[in-house]
Amino acid sequence: MKLEEMKRRKQELGYSLSDLARISGVPLGTVRKVFCGQTKSPRRGTIEKLEAVLRDESVYYARQEGSDSLVCEPAGSYDAQAQQPDNPYGSKMQGQYTVEDYLALPDDKRYELIDGVIYEMASPSSNHQVLAGYLYYRLMSCAEEHKTECYPYIAPLDVQLDKDNRTMVQPDVIICCDPALNIGPRLFGAPEFLAEVLSPSSRKRDIFIKLAKYKNAGVKEYWIIDPEHQKVIVYLFERDDEINLYTFDDEIPVAVSQGICQISFAQVKERLIR
Repeated sequence: MKLEEMKRRKQELGYSLSDLARISGVPLGTVRKVFCGQTKSPRRGTIEKLEAVLRDESVYYARQEGSDSLVCEPAGSYDAQAQQPDNPYGSKMQGQYTVEDYLALPDDKRYELIDGVIYEMASPSSNHQVLAGYLYYRLMSCAEEHKTECYPYIAPLDVQLDKDNRTMVQPDVIICCDPALNIGPRLFGAPEFLAEVLSPSSRKRDIFIKLAKYKNAGVKEYWIIDPEHQKVIVYLFERDDEINLYTFDDEIPVAVSQGICQISFAQVKERLIR
């Protein structure tokens, strides 16, 4: 597998360099040198390990052929990642990190901590920012117009989702209806509404890991916004896990607003880079 093919496959799977290092067992520094072209003749064993990860169809998300449903990797794959001792975040193994470790990370990058595993977050694309910003703008306009108790927030904002020492997430857009959750530096507990805009680097987390975390934490409504297919998947956990699929042209009701707010992305979809 040539370097350009490896880069393309890495993007398709939504892996960061840290993901590749954790799963393959190749040191992160070595992975970086390979993908930056700094190492002109990587060892055969290194390439074989990276190719094995990039070719493994069981460890990435894809759409079923002819279906709108999403296929996710087995949960066991994440257990394997969490046990990799070679990682760039300190001496602990993935799965053992705490909120204190998270807060001690450098400020020049964004991270999330989920069940003791640290994930480095890539810089968002212009499409991501257009959609997240527009959703926040519409929610804020609705909240101000109707003087609602619920209030929207936009990333980056830490959410200590489970009120424990093992998880700190930064959802793209948030609606919080309980002012007591806002403790200043972060929201402490599960907000009513969370939304994530899919990107190649976060696709797995948003569709699988965060879906389960948000549901179990008590989030009532979760939107997954898919720029590539111009669709929005809405999970209503408080309604027996009701799932609704919308296009960017649809008027999408915000359930936690009791029908007061409805969002359509029709006005901004032409601004997206295809």
